[in-house]
Amino acid sequence: MQQIGLLFEELSVSVATPVVPEADIALPEVDLKTTTAHTVLIYEYPLTERIRALLRLEDLFARMAHYLGAPDIHDHHAALTVLFEILEVARPDLKSELLQELERQRQVLTAFRDNPNISSEALDAALDEISEALNLLHALSGKLGQHLRDNEWLISVKNRSLIPGGLSEFDIPSYHLWLNQPTAQRQRDLQTWLEPFLPLRDGLAIVLHLLRDSGTPEAYTASRGSYQRTLAGVNAQMLRIRIHDAMITPETSANKYALNLRFMETDFHQRPRQVERDVRFDLTFCAI
Repeated sequence: MQQIGLLFEELSVSVATPVVPEADIALPEVDLKTTTAHTVLIYEYPLTERIRALLRLEDLFARMAHYLGAPDIHDHHAALTVLFEILEVARPDLKSELLQELERQRQVLTAFRDNPNISSEALDAALDEISEALNLLHALSGKLGQHLRDNEWLISVKNRSLIPGGLSEFDIPSYHLWLNQPTAQRQRDLQTWLEPFLPLRDGLAIVLHLLRDSGTPEAYTASRGSYQRTLAGVNAQMLRIRIHDAMITPETSANKYALNLRFMETDFHQRPRQVERDVRFDLTFCAI
């Protein structure tokens, strides 16, 4: 992926030009890390239902990777509940939407072949990444998640998981038995159930990386913790809001006509309240 990053260092890109970052596309970026008093966070706000679903799935796949890699039965219990969430969020039309977007981005990058200012090796590497994701998505047969829906035992566990405390050993003894299988066996089972979703994970990782790198942050100040602007003529699928005060969060309301931001202060004990002072922040409009 370093070659892909170098490719775009050689380009003068506009706000709408896709950029492939250096991170491994198979490992989704996580923006919101554990905060300290000096941490600057980036908050992302989707402006379309498709991007909303992709961001949710990205988070779920990251959590799944964390729990799957751990050996404890409680981690594997958490991994299975996350898998059920992936099943619910991964709507069937996401596959076709990702295929269309990846194909469009491949065509955009292919147009750079005659540009003497870029590395042909890096361009080929970027196109190979997208082509591989396209091939894996095309190879998926049937509806997304159908392999889980056809597993009667998993669906019974999923249904019981909706009940608070519903997966106690006396409620579903077979689940208690599974949790007490050897660690390697549980991990193999989880990996088998997750595997058909991996082309979706890799495809959405590329799209979100392109989206995140498509805009340029601009500095603004919210007067007394409030900022409004019209969005007429603004092409955006996602907002990225970077706040310089670690204990302030944005409350975002947006549609195709207007954006309204309220900056809230919290101490994790009381309900967040709007700050009374000016707040510096960076705002990025992302679109591909």
